[in-house]
Amino acid sequence: MQVTETLNEGLKRGYQITVTAAELEAKVQDKLTEAQPEIEMKGFRKGKVPLALLKKQFGPRLLGEAMQEVIDGAMSEHFETSGDRPALQPEVKMQDGENWNEGDDVVVDMSYEKLPEIPEVELKSITLEKMVVKADDAAVDEALKNLAENVKDFETKDGAAEDGDQVVFDFLGKVDGEAFEGGAAEDYPLVLGSGQFIPGFEEQLVGVKAGESKDVAVTFPEEYQAAHLAGKEAVFECTIKDVKAAKDAEIDDELAKKYGAEDLDALKGQIRERLEAEYAGAARAVMKRGLLDALDEKVSFELPPSLVEAEAGQIAHQLWHEENPDVHDHSHDKIEPTDEHNKLAERRVKLGLLLAELGQKAEVQVTDAEMTQAIMNQARQYPGQERQFFEFIQQNAQMQQQLRAPIFEDKVVDYVFELAEVSEKEVSKDDLTKAVEELDEE
Repeated sequence: MQVTETLNEGLKRGYQITVTAAELEAKVQDKLTEAQPEIEMKGFRKGKVPLALLKKQFGPRLLGEAMQEVIDGAMSEHFETSGDRPALQPEVKMQDGENWNEGDDVVVDMSYEKLPEIPEVELKSITLEKMVVKADDAAVDEALKNLAENVKDFETKDGAAEDGDQVVFDFLGKVDGEAFEGGAAEDYPLVLGSGQFIPGFEEQLVGVKAGESKDVAVTFPEEYQAAHLAGKEAVFECTIKDVKAAKDAEIDDELAKKYGAEDLDALKGQIRERLEAEYAGAARAVMKRGLLDALDEKVSFELPPSLVEAEAGQIAHQLWHEENPDVHDHSHDKIEPTDEHNKLAERRVKLGLLLAELGQKAEVQVTDAEMTQAIMNQARQYPGQERQFFEFIQQNAQMQQQLRAPIFEDKVVDYVFELAEVSEKEVSKDDLTKAVEELDEE
């Protein structure tokens, strides 16, 4: 077997691999000899079938296997010897293709882009600023107010029902004059404007008073979950029992107990911790962007064109779909990346390769427990189908990598944070919010 370099241009590499007919024949012979003891054939005892007969029957299939194994072995040996790491799967083409005949040498062309050498980075020389926000009393009071609104009470009121009021009523729904299953209830409490009922229903109850009756005419949506009602016109005969106005719960120990806290002071403490955890998460995102900007400025190396092109195409495609949310398939024309897409792709590829190198050298690993937690978080988006989702992930290596990649990146970022020079700066919540908004705009 002979391997000859045909291209060495930047990160692009090309090689011609030649496997002689004699090497292939020897490989096939070895396979036949290895398999012979286990083969049975009519007229021969097990293990006694002549090699010539085995070759006649199994030779063509074994020749293909031998060819693939020899070429794969040559590629593996090449990458081990050269130290090259291909950016994408190498392109392999057989020169003669369909014109190749048994007895001929096999000549294969292999081409790829290799990953670049990543320069060393003095991580201790990186300076970062960490924004620190304390949860003040005003923020805690605002959160308490929101909690009180979530458990608001309702009190009977005089006068007509308004948006936000609770109407307690009996109803009976009919389609074509006939009552239908599931279309009736008594003493049903409905908050007007909550969107709990089908479109058009709640609006017609605005203005009703206790003791009144009202017919509500609606049309079930075409995509309604009950197929026998989808698209049908219906009339609900409603008898109003009570109209109640919303009243926020008192901010006291009783409210705290509704949220599992011992008393109001304990609830305030929990709120303060939660708010500061949220602030810390936002501050980390800002500091991470600062780190990535610093690494982008400090490090420069040649990028594999194929990776940049693929990333730019993905960015352009994703942004196009965000601008055209009504298009859910991929039957549209090809989206050509702009200069802005290409520039962003270059940054992402460079930082992705750099973080991968830093993580590898630091022996950063994503644990099984971390992967399980990530899968569980995703599975919650499919209630009732969690088991099927777990099985899908287990059988899909690409999806596993998509879940593993952000975890790995965050662990590498945390590793760099530990080595970098980080100074803390106490800022207001508004300053932090502004910094986060600037991240979204970039």
